[in-house]
Amino acid sequence: MTTEQRNALNQQVAEQFRAQGGSGKIGEMMHADRMVLVTHTGARSGKRRTTPLGFWRLDGGRVFIVASAMGAPRAPDWFHNLVAHPDEVVVELGPERYDAVAAVASADERERLWGELIQQAPFFTEHQERAGRLIPLIELRRRAESAGD
Repeated sequence: MTTEQRNALNQQVAEQFRAQGGSGKIGEMMHADRMVLVTHTGARSGKRRTTPLGFWRLDGGRVFIVASAMGAPRAPDWFHNLVAHPDEVVVELGPERYDAVAAVASADERERLWGELIQQAPFFTEHQERAGRLIPLIELRRRAESAGD
């Protein structure tokens, strides 16, 4: 899939997610209740992009996304964008929309959380084996000033 095709698909999924209020089935295989829309700023381009991603509640309900890229040897582009601009994130989770900070889990925290993630989603074990890199976990922390929005 080309970058243009992926961007068009992401836009279509985001539009359907929003139209459905962040709930229900999206397309053939996606469910909005397991999806978060993450709007971020391009590391090089500076363009705002929205990426639909699966999310996991770990460590008592904190929201995490996983930069596995299905076990690819390179982290996904959105990960590089979040690292470059961690304070320029907007999260859409269900009917909520809020400003967030993207925080990559430290090595110790990632090790602790990885076990919890694998209990919920064992397929990430396979992704980790294929990747040949340490797959990052990124917390989407709600900014205090947008709490309650």
